[in-house]
Amino acid sequence: MAYEITLITGDGTGPELAEAAKKCIDATGIAVNWDIQEAGIDVMETAGTPIPDSTLESVRRTRCALKAPITTPVGTGFRSINVYLRQELGLFACIRPCKQYEGVRSYFSDLSVDLVIVRENTEDLYAGVEFEAGEEATDRLIEFINGLPSDRKIKTLGKETGISIKPISISGTERIVRCAMEYARDNGRKKVTAVHKANIMKYSDGLYLDTAAQVAKDFPDIEFEERIVDNMCMQLVQKPELYDVLVLPNLYGDIISDLGAGIVGGLGVAPGANIGPEGAVFEATHGSAPKYKGQNKVNPTALILSGMLMLQHIGEKEAAERLESAVAAVIAEGKEVTYDLKPHRDDPTAVGTQEMADAICRKLQD
Repeated sequence: MAYEITLITGDGTGPELAEAAKKCIDATGIAVNWDIQEAGIDVMETAGTPIPDSTLESVRRTRCALKAPITTPVGTGFRSINVYLRQELGLFACIRPCKQYEGVRSYFSDLSVDLVIVRENTEDLYAGVEFEAGEEATDRLIEFINGLPSDRKIKTLGKETGISIKPISISGTERIVRCAMEYARDNGRKKVTAVHKANIMKYSDGLYLDTAAQVAKDFPDIEFEERIVDNMCMQLVQKPELYDVLVLPNLYGDIISDLGAGIVGGLGVAPGANIGPEGAVFEATHGSAPKYKGQNKVNPTALILSGMLMLQHIGEKEAAERLESAVAAVIAEGKEVTYDLKPHRDDPTAVGTQEMADAICRKLQD
């Protein structure tokens, strides 16, 4: 049987990484019919949109996609394709393992860090409900806020103010916390930590925390605890080995997942999965690094490991284990790895993106 899977090649270094990941997944022996689709800045020049209808239709049809990085303009331009895909396809859960591999440079090399971050994908400030400073709707919001009782007014609100809305729902919180609990149970993990800022945002994060605690009662075999997000950052830097599965609202999950990646050696080794009832999209946590486009230089590990998560998702767990073992072995040997995985970044023995992927393929054959 051949699996039907969409491969979104992305932009910047995306096409190079997509080629490397596809090569390694094919080398596992799992038969895949790849439906190759485009998205990002490059295709926008010809299609007039950063995500053509054909790409979205492909993901809806296959219900499974491996997506290379896509550039998101800062401050202006089109909205994040990553966010759009998650919301359009109902991919409410972002799962980001942060695992330490032997041979990866890290300040925590004397520890065995193995965290999983479960991030809510569709709500919170990333819902994109924003009002620009000076527009009529913003002015009406400011009038409403200034008409509230004195303890809920904001003295600095004026016509120069932009406003973002932070929606947190009971149903959205229930499903992401339940997802984290089920992930912990299914993967032999013992503890889930809910991360919040309920001491300040009592009606949004407070609702999140109360709902999380209620859901946790359905999982008496999994330890449940909570941490305030700023304290969580300090805890992860000081003693990351104490934590197992973290479940967070959207914005905190985005920030903490980068912190987690930094603990285990950087975004180059940080994979990700976006899961929903109608399908899944797998992607590296890092961006498209357009300054390295076409140089065959960047580390393919994160997208290859995202492919490993994809194999787990479609039920090919043995192939996923072999792929992860091959990646770990190549990194541990340290010979055929990209510059960022060398002890010194100017090491002349560093290999390129495709060469590292080829080394992983050879390990799979071995």
